[in-house]
Amino acid sequence: MTTAPAVQHRSHRLAKFSVRVLLFVLRARAVFVLVALVVLFSALAPSFFTANNLAILSKHVAISAILAIGMTFVVLSGGIDLSVGSLAGLGGMVAGYVLTQGIVLAGVLHYPPVFLAMLLAFAACLIVGLLNGWLVANAGVAPFIATLGTLYIARGAALLLSDGKTFPNLAGQPARGNTGFPLLGRSSFMGLSLPVWIMLALFALAWLIAVKTPLGRHIYAIGGNERAARLAGIRVPRVKLFTYLASSLCAAIVGLIIASQLEAAHPATGEGFELNAIAAVVLGGTSLMGGRGSIPGSLIGAFVIGVLSDGLVMLGVSEFWQMIIKGTVIVLAVAVDQLQTRLQTRFLPYLQDADAEGAQ
Repeated sequence: MTTAPAVQHRSHRLAKFSVRVLLFVLRARAVFVLVALVVLFSALAPSFFTANNLAILSKHVAISAILAIGMTFVVLSGGIDLSVGSLAGLGGMVAGYVLTQGIVLAGVLHYPPVFLAMLLAFAACLIVGLLNGWLVANAGVAPFIATLGTLYIARGAALLLSDGKTFPNLAGQPARGNTGFPLLGRSSFMGLSLPVWIMLALFALAWLIAVKTPLGRHIYAIGGNERAARLAGIRVPRVKLFTYLASSLCAAIVGLIIASQLEAAHPATGEGFELNAIAAVVLGGTSLMGGRGSIPGSLIGAFVIGVLSDGLVMLGVSEFWQMIIKGTVIVLAVAVDQLQTRLQTRFLPYLQDADAEGAQ
């Protein structure tokens, strides 16, 4: 005959198991959504799961993923960066200006090589990232306001460089010694395009920083409780400055890749990219409140955004409906994240008590 304590113990084990499964599903939601989208679009569009389309998809995902990697550091620290789309446009325009218009030094017009043009693009974006970090960490400006302001500054600077026009023909000229720029976005290695390799390299580096270094632990600590991090001796302004510099660097890379793929730089490049980056980060399980999330999760979130966008295009869904669907996905992702936070706050003490009882 089953005793009452045995029944109670069994019910506790079942409840604990159910809670753990629910929390696991919520934490791995991006993986489940990605698998569901791949299966759905493969069934509705037979050409979706083909080698050619997957190659195109990987290039699109690389753009969102690179931005999401930099955005993850910012969000983990409790901030937000709305300027990444404009920075992508600014980076491409600086490179386009240097390659096509040259630089006047001592009254002589010079056409710098491609690597120098790219370095100047990085420098321009890093200056804006430095401004973002200083405004947030030292001036005490709210991240939303600070990066909203630099969003307009960067976009305005990109427009001023060409008076709102496009810089075409970025392939360069042999006589000027500035050829080779299109290789950044169009070359491939071992069957994968160079942007995908760049994405993988940045992913590995960012994961190592987040998981294996004191800097990564400090970023998590600041996002979890900034006041406690300060009391623990963490140099909060420096850490926050790093996160915004990392985000601006990733945005510059994206701008250069797009300009390279198109062989042209347009000042409107990157419009709305910040929303894709934030959506990828949130879908990947990073909390907008900071202190919780991961680089791999953001990479999976970027794949979700990429698969969703390409799948909707292949199905012929209107661009206006695509915007509505993406917005709905972002809202649902934030709602699920809040649900996960509430459930963890409510049930983690129960799980710990249950584990303690089981160990006795």
